[in-house]
Amino acid sequence: MVVPRVPEQRRTGSEGPGALRFGVLGPVRAWRGGKSLNTGSPQQRALLAALLLREGRTATAAELIDALWGEEPPLQALAAVRTYASRLRKVLGAGLLVSESGGYAVRGLGERTLDLAAAQDLAAEAEKARGAGDLGHARELLGRALALWDGETLAGVPGPYAEAQRVRLEEWRLQLRESRLDMDLEQGCHAEAVSELTALTAAHPLSERLRELLMLALYRSGRQAEALAVYADTRRLLADELGVDPRPGLQELQQRILRADPGLAEPPAPVAEAAAAPVRPAQLPATIPDFTGRTALVAELGDVLASAEGRVMAVSALAGIGGVGKTTLAVHVAHQARTAFPDGQLYVDLQGAGSRSAEPETVLGSFLRALGTADSAIPDSLEERAALYRSVLDGRRVLVLLDNAHDAAQVRPLLPGTAGCAALVTSRVRMVGLAGAHLVDLDVMSPEEALALFTKIVGEERVASEREAALDVVAACGFLPLAIRIAASRLAARRTWTVSVLAAKLADERRRLDELQAGDLAVKATFELGYGQLEPLQARAFRLLGLADGPDISVAAAAAALDLPAEDTEDLLESLVDTSLLESAAPGRYRFHDLVRLYARACAERDEEPPSERRAAMSRLLDFYLATAAGVYAIERPGERVLAHFAATRLPGLVFPDRDRALEWLFSESECLLACARQGAAAGMQRKAADLLMAAVDLGESGANSLQFTQAAAAVSEAARAVGDDWAEGRARTMLTHVHSVSGRFADAEEEGSRALGLGLVSADPVACGQAPNQRGIIALYEGRHGDAEAHFGQALEAFRADDNQPGAAAVLCNLSRVHLATGRTDSAVELARTGVEIYERDATGQALRLANGKYALGMALTSAGRTAEARVALLDALEIFHNSRQLLWHGMTLFRLAELHLTDQQPAAAASHAEQALVLLRGIGGDWRRANVLTVLGRALSAIGHTDRAHVCWQDALSMFEALSSPEAAGVRALLNPAAVA
Repeated sequence: MVVPRVPEQRRTGSEGPGALRFGVLGPVRAWRGGKSLNTGSPQQRALLAALLLREGRTATAAELIDALWGEEPPLQALAAVRTYASRLRKVLGAGLLVSESGGYAVRGLGERTLDLAAAQDLAAEAEKARGAGDLGHARELLGRALALWDGETLAGVPGPYAEAQRVRLEEWRLQLRESRLDMDLEQGCHAEAVSELTALTAAHPLSERLRELLMLALYRSGRQAEALAVYADTRRLLADELGVDPRPGLQELQQRILRADPGLAEPPAPVAEAAAAPVRPAQLPATIPDFTGRTALVAELGDVLASAEGRVMAVSALAGIGGVGKTTLAVHVAHQARTAFPDGQLYVDLQGAGSRSAEPETVLGSFLRALGTADSAIPDSLEERAALYRSVLDGRRVLVLLDNAHDAAQVRPLLPGTAGCAALVTSRVRMVGLAGAHLVDLDVMSPEEALALFTKIVGEERVASEREAALDVVAACGFLPLAIRIAASRLAARRTWTVSVLAAKLADERRRLDELQAGDLAVKATFELGYGQLEPLQARAFRLLGLADGPDISVAAAAAALDLPAEDTEDLLESLVDTSLLESAAPGRYRFHDLVRLYARACAERDEEPPSERRAAMSRLLDFYLATAAGVYAIERPGERVLAHFAATRLPGLVFPDRDRALEWLFSESECLLACARQGAAAGMQRKAADLLMAAVDLGESGANSLQFTQAAAAVSEAARAVGDDWAEGRARTMLTHVHSVSGRFADAEEEGSRALGLGLVSADPVACGQAPNQRGIIALYEGRHGDAEAHFGQALEAFRADDNQPGAAAVLCNLSRVHLATGRTDSAVELARTGVEIYERDATGQALRLANGKYALGMALTSAGRTAEARVALLDALEIFHNSRQLLWHGMTLFRLAELHLTDQQPAAAASHAEQALVLLRGIGGDWRRANVLTVLGRALSAIGHTDRAHVCWQDALSMFEALSSPEAAGVRALLNPAAVA
């Protein structure tokens, strides 16, 4: 990449709040501070551009006349130049534009005063970063340089000099884009690159380098047929236009794709956003300063890890009962081995001892993000994620610590599988099914090690005088490290106790379980030691908070469950952290070790008086989540009547200062919230659980949480069915209908929708009676059953109006607009959508999610009516709201509608770019029906820009999906593939 010479003149100026800035990477403009200055007529701007681009050198009058008019200047050219210069001097100041030797010059510009100068500096820095191997930083620098362009260079500036400079700088811009795209592919951002490369190949059809990058990006995105089609299109174009074959490099790439050459696999360490995606994760938990003993095991495991460089993969699996110190030992060994794994360390708690162990695909998603992979580049299936994970780790030296595994099946997809990497696994079971693993059975500590650990925590002075009592304590603890730590922590916190006092307490068999040395019972006995020393309020908090199923809990949620002020709750939680019975997961969040949670629940069943308090605590927690989620729902959907039909809560919930904070809470609490819904339904609180799902419906549309949302909705519906609660079951099945629909599972959605409507009618629930037929109408619309769709929407509209639910009615009108579109009633479609938007605008803020839905429908209708300028405004408004609301599905679908609009406007390159962006966002969400629609439009766009072979590949893929779904759209795609048959 050649960087144009950096102007010397900018090095001598100064910058300040009123400093001048100039732009040539787009229209020629000038600003003083933040105020735009009038740079005059096109010829006056041409004069300014000529002076700025001469880098402080003087331009004679003759040179400027030639720059502005070339060989045919006007008679008064010299006078015109002097007039332009005089006017510019008045605007810019006499000290900047100077007269010299019968000509003019711009002098004294400050650092990066000219946008071109800033771009040149950034490009030079990027070149240095790339040379140093820091591709992430280099890519970020080039992105900043390219962002300085605002349209075509020197846009609207006349004259031969401007034209020559425009060509030169646009060529340089293309070089920068090629370099950045090349780095995109080197860092695994192939899916995102396809959209830009498609547009660039349309704009520069004879650039074989761009075609090569596009082929590689498509191949690495799993689109091999399209990659080969790009080659076929290129070969045909070059033969027709230039009478030549593709260059050898492009031919070789085609052959390698045909062979599925492993060397074309994506490179290691993809980094989508250098600033936000660390390429060297350091996720190991902190090692404890008082680690004691296990000397032989530390050496043994260290040797295994050290052998990773010369082996395919080094795996060590530690097994032992809860509390024996598996995690502590693994973390300690991992920290000691960090220098042998310079590319990072990954850690995850697989929650294998709990009722809901971590899903491997979820863990892989987290690992890939930590390694710098963009969310949009992470595939949906477990197999694809595991393959991408292994590819990312190829050639790197990374240590993976898989803590608390359930079994070998959970672990296998998470193993790196490449030379130089290693994995440490801890589990309560022996990993005999883990082929090639180095198995270690971790026993309790020796008496000497146990006493040493106890002494480190309590203090040498207190133990030295009561050695025998200390030995009695560690023996009573079964020599389990966790038990010893709990007992020692209690003693350390009570300066008035002696070791003998603690030993006497532990000697009381009523305070210990007889089966101290038998499996999990030993763990329970160790927890009994700490629990028995808790103050009453601490013990109550320990018992009640252990009932919650979520992975952790916030202070606010804990305060609700305990029915205490937040400040008092936080003090209680911190005191439990001090006893080692609770962990601080993050500021303001707390979690139980999974075995401690089980013990806490056992204590609640045994000790909580009255027993009804357990249900009351869970009811308060459910109330908290419902009230807070309802508040978020109200912000996103102002005026929505469904809130009036929610079950009453005795807690007000959190109040958020703005929409962003509200959404941040909803998505960060998603796992806890959905777990509470499942748990509440199982405990007989089906109605509130169903309402919670409705309030948190955004989670079902986000993509990241749709699976968990579906599982929770299914659990709530079954719990409601079991007790004959038609009201709650109808609402839960309404949510199932919705989440199946947005995931493209239309048959399942229709079945659930039919049941939901029947239950809503039986229970006279206005929510299900409105939402269920609306959802059924959407499904019928997607399936081409337009008569059914119109009938369902009519039923929904009647129900919403009967409930005085104006936003609900607006939603139906917007959906009905799409039926009118599909049946050729374009004018009425526009009016229906516009009416829906007007209803939304009465109550909605500019960023309300419902308003985005309305503008999405209006944009579609206006596009079909040929009113593309209005449609573009509506769709861009919707796009912004969906993006800010984290609605990946509808963000992607709006990009798809913009692609349709560009096709209508005869802008196929822009259509292809937007369709490609939609495909990236819709990976793993929305289902095959939506993806097939996007592929159909992408194929039409590609065909229009001459990429016919690739267009046919897209249509073939779309046809396969439509046929598998028995969708009516299949006929249209067949016509695209074989127009002669239709004719």
